[in-house]
Amino acid sequence: EVFNELCRVSPIYAGIDWDLAATGQYQWPIPHRGHPGTPRLHEEGFVNGLGKFSFTGYRDPAEVVDDDYPVWLTTGRRLASYHTRTQTGRSAGIDYLLAEETLEVHPDDAAAWGLADGGWARLTSRRGSVRIKVAATARSPRGTVFSSFAFSDVPINVLTGSGYDPVTETAELKVCPVRVEAVDG
Repeated sequence: EVFNELCRVSPIYAGIDWDLAATGQYQWPIPHRGHPGTPRLHEEGFVNGLGKFSFTGYRDPAEVVDDDYPVWLTTGRRLASYHTRTQTGRSAGIDYLLAEETLEVHPDDAAAWGLADGGWARLTSRRGSVRIKVAATARSPRGTVFSSFAFSDVPINVLTGSGYDPVTETAELKVCPVRVEAVDG
């Protein structure tokens, strides 16, 4: 009922309803009934005729790994928690998907650094440190660890720097060099 109302008031969904969406055969926008869907958005051009692209060469982040901070930390979101869990963190039952924050570490790195899967680590940058549970996984490449910023008890962004991306005009919160050490639980 709510989805059908959304379809009635939103031009990009005007050609679909709940029953059609449930078939899984359509990609939005679907501007009218009988429209096949749009497998590639903007394939024929942009609606307003413009597309803004910026081509730049690679540049290192504001800080790079060194002997004191030899590991890349990347931060981001997780599917099971929206942003900082201000909504999903209060939803009953959602913790079964992700009950706590973890530091994703490649198994080879975990072994080399004395970390145990399910054990604890201290992550330290030039700005501070956090204590975090370890999850050994091949999702993270060697030399790089990952954590989201979703859990307030693991304030991962206290580690990130103040670098600035001039193209996107955003803070460089997604990467910084860190040191990883095993600690007792």
